[in-house]
Amino acid sequence: MNWSIPLFRVRGIQIKVHVTFALILVWAAYYWGIGTDAGLQGALFGVVATLLLFVCVTLHELGHAFQALRYGIEVEDITLLPIGGVARLRVPDNARQELTIAVAGPLVNVVIAAVLVAIGGILEATSLLTPADLDDTMRDAEWSGLLAYLTLANIWLVLFNAIPAFPMDGGRVLRALLALRLDYARATGIAVSIGQGLALLFGLVGFATGNFYLILIAAFVWFGASQEGAQVTLRRVLGGSTVGQAMIQRPQVLTAIDPLARAVELTLSTAQSDFPVVDTDNRVVGLLTLDDLLRGLHDQPAAIVGDVMRRQFPVARAGESVVAAQGQMGETGVRALPVVQPDGRLAGLLTAADIGEAFRLLTARSQMERSSGARTPRPIEHGPF
Repeated sequence: MNWSIPLFRVRGIQIKVHVTFALILVWAAYYWGIGTDAGLQGALFGVVATLLLFVCVTLHELGHAFQALRYGIEVEDITLLPIGGVARLRVPDNARQELTIAVAGPLVNVVIAAVLVAIGGILEATSLLTPADLDDTMRDAEWSGLLAYLTLANIWLVLFNAIPAFPMDGGRVLRALLALRLDYARATGIAVSIGQGLALLFGLVGFATGNFYLILIAAFVWFGASQEGAQVTLRRVLGGSTVGQAMIQRPQVLTAIDPLARAVELTLSTAQSDFPVVDTDNRVVGLLTLDDLLRGLHDQPAAIVGDVMRRQFPVARAGESVVAAQGQMGETGVRALPVVQPDGRLAGLLTAADIGEAFRLLTARSQMERSSGARTPRPIEHGPF
């Protein structure tokens, strides 16, 4: 994920923090410092409490990740955002595996809450035992209330993730349970519809009560459900397609010593706007995107391609799936992937437009096949007489 800072690794899983994470710390300092009239002490309490909360969020995501590793599913990384954590892993088509992976995260928070309650019992923290005392404790920026805050936060994480809507764990649990009896695509469709229905309900209640936080949750759930449905449809349609089938086999290329004017010429005269940069042996040494070209023309119009091209960029192989390549594009923020041979030589170029075209063609063919099958007369079956 772009704009993320690597922190450390756990069992090979890179833990990252997005630069926007600083916003939640600023908000926490303001809320606990100004909102409770506690000043600097309250601001410090807010920052510490929020950091400890995100330790729990990280453990939650590691719960998902470790369970995925048990099934041999690779986990790319975990990124901490102001709204929570995101573990990037391939969602398995096996419903039972998805169910256990989805449940593993909230179970971690259940265990953390239970441990904190036990610690509170040992320390005789009565605020953990009575709701009224707990509510009073949460209104003050007192270090004695930190245990209560973390306990309540973990309980809230469990309840929030239990909402049966994507992208929360409850949505994945619902889809997995449905997929035990239904087709995976059908199960996803039902789960997406339920999630969007809940999002609409949250939004209406939020507008009626003036609760902007509920409106934010509604938007988060609605778009998360829509994205999950789109991804499953994409995997269903393109699941059997390879990069080699969808790529441009003879793309326009540039060399590092070409002037930017050459890239402009090719962009205007062809349908291509992103270009692999190759050396004399046709090995890919760079990628010039349209954004790079525009930035170069603005900052240094007399530059050559090698001055503005990307030297760190993702590549694809002809034999890998289009779905995997599309996911790589989304993760790295590029619209084209050079397709390389094992020796690094250029084999083709896969663009987002190519994927979209393949998706439309395969969808149309599938619809045509279903329509043709529906009009085909069924043979008359004769009995023994």
